[in-house]
Amino acid sequence: MTTLTLLHPGAMGAPLASWAVANGHQVLWVADGRGPTTRERADRAGLCARPGLADALRASDIVLSVCPPHAAEDVARSVAELGYGGLYVEANAISPARLDAIRSLLGPNPVLDGAIIGPPPVDGKEARLYLSGPEEHQLLVRGVFEGTRVKVRDAGPRPGSASALKMAFGGYQKAARTLAAVAHALADDHGVGDLLADEARTMPGAILADRAYIPSVAARAWRWAPEMREVAETLQAADLPPQLARAAAEVMGRWDGDKDRGDLTPREALDHLHGTSTHGR
Repeated sequence: MTTLTLLHPGAMGAPLASWAVANGHQVLWVADGRGPTTRERADRAGLCARPGLADALRASDIVLSVCPPHAAEDVARSVAELGYGGLYVEANAISPARLDAIRSLLGPNPVLDGAIIGPPPVDGKEARLYLSGPEEHQLLVRGVFEGTRVKVRDAGPRPGSASALKMAFGGYQKAARTLAAVAHALADDHGVGDLLADEARTMPGAILADRAYIPSVAARAWRWAPEMREVAETLQAADLPPQLARAAAEVMGRWDGDKDRGDLTPREALDHLHGTSTHGR
């Protein structure tokens, strides 16, 4: 049996940890200062309450940090200050740079970079827990969740890779959904919300999965960027936030040298986004 401390039993952390409990492992949580909703969630997941963090850490082989990203460093600092020496799994939606800061806080402790993608693993749903770092540490976590609805996947040996994956996926998914809300607000203002929905149903459904289309975006960016600036003006006139449209136009400027290029490869188009190339100039 492996003993974990979960910091903390939130809407994602508690269901995640419940699968470790279902696999015969012990999951601890710190009850001090937590409200009734958290206590009920932890009880439902089968977690064992401890009165304080020091008590939980003394008994733990693994600390699993699943908290809001702005709290990730403070959580790691509280663990480091108590001299914990076991495996620390940093599974929050943070940047690779913030992961480096947390690794520095924890000093010689083994730290696995983690990224959770997908919904909370309840009601038949599955979550993916990507890990990057030493294989022997990944194996320990993989064993905890073996055969459950928490699918542990290898993101490579280099710390920061799992966090980068989360930033890439989350950056697209959350920005796209936010932009969809802005689009519907604008369409509704002009009485064409139903037509927008009709057009949306004709769009390809897996844009992020298909890299092959990226060169065509780069080749047409010289035309699309002015259109996005028109979108921004229209949004501003409707008292809606224009920042995402303006940002899209600015990004497209990185492809200025790719105007009408039919020979561009996906790799070249992506490289040009770094903004350091003199391609086509």
